[in-house]
Amino acid sequence: MPLVTVELIKDVFTPEQKQEIISKVTDTMVAIEGEALRQVTWVKIVEIEQGDWGIGGQTLRAADVHAMAKAA
Repeated sequence: MPLVTVELIKDVFTPEQKQEIISKVTDTMVAIEGEALRQVTWVKIVEIEQGDWGIGGQTLRAADVHAMAKAA
């Protein structure tokens, strides 16, 4: 049974978006291994506190991620 862990910065994604992540990650695993895997595929979302995640030597907060998304 696969266990997929998705790590996110807290407060970046809404509960609805997290549900979509869980659904689509499950669908991806099923596409690879077959429908029988659906009922035994676990997807775990772990939220990292804002400021406890960094890139390029700089810490990230939810507002930073939202700003990057708007710029893209």
